This record gives sequence, structure tokens and C-alpha cells, in this order.
Amino acid sequence: MTTHAVPPVALAHDVKLDRLGEVAVKVGLGLAPGQELVMTAPIEALPLVRRITEHAYKAGASLVTTLFSDEETTLARYRFAADEAFDVASGWLYDGMAAAFRNGAARLAIAGENPSLLAGQDPDHVSRANRSRSRAYMPALEMIAGFKTNWTIVSYASPSWAKAMFPDDPEDIAVARLWHAIFAASRVDGPDPVAAWEAHNRGLQARTALLNARRFSALRFRGPGTDLTVGLADDHEWNGGSTVAQNGRTCNANIPTEEVFTTPHKARVDGHVRSTKPLSYNGTLIQGIEVRFENGAIVEARASSGEEVLRKVLETDEGSRRLGEVALVPYSSPISQSGLLFYNTLFDENAASHIALGQSYSKCIRGGVDMPKDELAARGANESLIHIDWMIGSGEVDVDGVRADGSAEPLMRRGDWAA
Repeated sequence: MTTHAVPPVALAHDVKLDRLGEVAVKVGLGLAPGQELVMTAPIEALPLVRRITEHAYKAGASLVTTLFSDEETTLARYRFAADEAFDVASGWLYDGMAAAFRNGAARLAIAGENPSLLAGQDPDHVSRANRSRSRAYMPALEMIAGFKTNWTIVSYASPSWAKAMFPDDPEDIAVARLWHAIFAASRVDGPDPVAAWEAHNRGLQARTALLNARRFSALRFRGPGTDLTVGLADDHEWNGGSTVAQNGRTCNANIPTEEVFTTPHKARVDGHVRSTKPLSYNGTLIQGIEVRFENGAIVEARASSGEEVLRKVLETDEGSRRLGEVALVPYSSPISQSGLLFYNTLFDENAASHIALGQSYSKCIRGGVDMPKDELAARGANESLIHIDWMIGSGEVDVDGVRADGSAEPLMRRGDWAA
């Protein structure tokens, strides 16, 4: 008797969208019964907001509060506001968010903005607005960066983002292609998304255990336009996959995630490095970044486009020229192998090894979550108003782990794990 395999039935879009909402709540947040949730989202993401809200209440949330943004009203500020308006931020709003987190609320952000929204706007206005917002947001950011509460970021395929990725496609086709990529990267198109995430987290945590056992003092990146030594902070600790926040909830801060990461020493980074993917930063696309570090700080910087915005970023504060994170991502990661450039850090950083300018994560120092700032600084942790990831890995980049005695061990060859 001849038998024929039955092909799997493709899941409907609404089913996958609902699964993404479930993954956001169960895997991303690990939301606790009775916990409040504060969510931010572009207005186009309302369908996903509704799914997440439903799953949050099913998980026992006491209250879900959502704050929406809108691209057209954002642009209206840059087109019509007075010059002095760009030094103003909604401090009252961010104070309220920080208070919510201190009182135990979880945090969820939905990303999906146009990566080039502010292209053509005055770079000085963009820089001042970002700086003002960063200062106002710092009390809340410190709660998030220190994992004082459980938090996560997921994505929504907005038309403007889809058209930036697929400019030659009609809008409906571009959106469909982006949704396909988001669902695949977020592991919601298989038979059991939650189980898939549990298995993926185990793999990432096994890698962090290996790196923590090695106790390297530095990483060396070498490839086209790159020869960079990133010294690691004293008592640094590698992290990856799910994290137990200080409130005891297990969360995945990024959906998707493919990285393992730790804290560099703010004074021990030397050499030059070239970006391997564009950086979309608050509506500005910065491409072809090339910088040189001396004693931890960027002393030369240029970019093929967006250079003025890059320079403004580096002038944010003392810590904005120094590193707060270094992360390793294999070139064979699913996001990398998709061959897509997302123009969105949440995805592109999970396609390539990367570094981040600015604020460090205290949890990447052993015992760091309970340390005062001066002790973190003594171990090499950086402090800044910003935390901006940009990609430096590719299939042409090698990474070595360097020990305190100067001996080296291959970690990555041509972008993939050496062992």
C-alpha cells in the first residue's frame, strides 16, 4: 500500500498573531498573576496590542495600560514646533512609568516604526529631542537595564517598516513578507511555540555557561575594516536567553533573540571597527559606520550616511563614546540566514555580533544588580543616557577569546562558533 505524507496545514495570520501575543506574555514577560502591565506601541500595532492584552488578562494581569505613538504626530513636531521645544520631554510621563515599575508593573514595548521616519529632519533637533527624552527616561531605564522588573520587546509589521524593507513590492505584499519573517524569527509558526522557546533558551544558556567558565579577559574581532580588542569588565558575567528578573519572574527581554552578551570594560577597548549592517536610530538610518577606539573611548568616527546624527549621539554624555555591551551571534542564526536586512535593531542585532554604545547592564557583572554605581564603575561598567546596539559581525569576521596571560582561543571563525 502506498502512503503519502500529508503536508502541514499553514496557520492563518490571525492564529499566528494570537500566538505572538501568547509568546509575548508567557515567554517574553513571564507575567505574574496580579501584576500590572505597562505597554507602549505604535498605533498601527493595535491588533497585536489587543491580543497581548487578552493574553495578559488570561494570565491574571490586574491592569493593562497602553501608551500609543503615531508617526504623523511625531513628524508634526519636527515640521512645526519652535526651536526651544526640542529641549522638552514628558518627564511626568516617564516618572510615572518608573513609579509603575518600582511598584511591580511589567514592561512591554512593541517595535515597528518607520526606520527612516526622521530622514531629512534637522539633525540638531533630532539630537536634542533624543537627549531630552533620554534624560527624562533615565529613572525608568535604570529599572529596566537592572532587570528590577520583567520586561520584553516584540514587533509588529507596520506598512512603513515593511515598505522600507521591501520597497519594490506593493504594500500588502511587503507587509505579508515582513509578517512571515517576524513569525518565523519569533518561533510562533511551529507546533508548540512555548516549548520551542524553552529549547532555544537552553541552548543559549549552555553557551553562556561555557563562556563564563572560560573567564576571558578580552575579545578580539578581526575582519574587513576591523581589528578591535574589547576588554571585558572585571567579574563580568555572560547572559543569554531567558533571565530571572529581581522580582523573581523569568522573562525573555527580546523576542526574538539569538545573542549571548556581557559587559565590556569601559577603559579597555582599542582598535578600529566597521559596521556590517546599517543602524536605524530613532528614525535616522546611519550606514557605513567606522570608528577607532583608544583606552575605551571613540576618538575617530565617520559614516557614509547619517554621520551628523552619529556625531550628535557621541556628544550625548561622557559615557556615549564608550561601550556598555558586547554580544556574540553566529552567522548561521536563523535571522542571518533569512538574508533580510530589517533596519530594526531588535532583528538585525540577532543576525550579527554587535557592540553597544552607552549604558551597561548591571546583571552582566557578578552580583551587579545589588551593587552601587561606584562599585559597578570600579569594575569597568559604563554609565550613559543611551544604549545603542550596532552590528560588527558577519561571515567574514573572526573572534578570539583572549586570556589574562595574552594567550588566545578561537571562538568564532567566519562568523560561526569554532566549537
